[in-house]
Amino acid sequence: MNFVEINNISKSYGSHKALLETSFSVKKGELFGVIGPDGAGKTTLFRILTTLLLADSGSARISEYDIFKDYKKIRQIVGYMPGRFSLYQDLTVEENLAFFATIFGTTIKENYELIKDIYVQIEPFKDRQAGKLSGGMKQKLALSCALIHKPEILILDEPTTGVDAVSRKEFWDLLRKFKNMGITIIVSTPYMDEASLCDRVSLMQEGKIMQINTPDNIINNYKPILFEIHSNNMHDLLIKLRKYHNNSNVFLFGQTVHYSSINEINKDDLKMYLKNNGHANVEINVCTPTIEDCFLWLMNQNN
Repeated sequence: MNFVEINNISKSYGSHKALLETSFSVKKGELFGVIGPDGAGKTTLFRILTTLLLADSGSARISEYDIFKDYKKIRQIVGYMPGRFSLYQDLTVEENLAFFATIFGTTIKENYELIKDIYVQIEPFKDRQAGKLSGGMKQKLALSCALIHKPEILILDEPTTGVDAVSRKEFWDLLRKFKNMGITIIVSTPYMDEASLCDRVSLMQEGKIMQINTPDNIINNYKPILFEIHSNNMHDLLIKLRKYHNNSNVFLFGQTVHYSSINEINKDDLKMYLKNNGHANVEINVCTPTIEDCFLWLMNQNN
């Protein structure tokens, strides 16, 4: 039996439809990613799962508990880290952690082993007010508070947004450790590169799920041929490629343009087209798609 089951959850705010019959399941001990840009519906979904918001329709459960009928029991087994830092900014690090432990009828000492690897990094600042911590330290404190009652599942809403690259890597290393301890994790992120760190991911756009699969299978399901193209004038290159009759997906990707088409592309014809349009020194190479390529392709298919 799946640990989390979500069936046709929908939610609207006035005329805006935040979620449209969203359904997926998560296995016990799985690290499941919900990937999508701002406005995709990730936060609304997580607030419904954590019983902070009522859905308009549909059903969901975590373990054997219904999120509507058994909301008090759900709150005992869920550790939730919202996207916005929501701890008490005028309390110290230690006071925040002690407060959350007390709410769940436990103590820092009782579950210290669970948070030790995180807490040792912020313990030197235990007497500092939470509002005066750096972004990475705030992230670690919020995760410690979400873990202090030894939850069965962690639900983390964009936990690495606005955090430096080193802290992002450290955070994902911690998530893998918690997964190996048997904790089920559902994490959302707008960063496509983080998708590859999950066991399975759901690609989400405008309240709809476009695809659910392992990162490798999502990449393997990418149908077009993908070219990586570079020129001395990248801005004009982007414009010219978007006018080429075969294009399906064209966007800047680092120092190159990623260009794909459902139809077969003759590389020499494409090179000649670009040369005739002022791009003599152009490099065109076939490349392996990323999750971001897959997301943009699926998004275009659904529009």
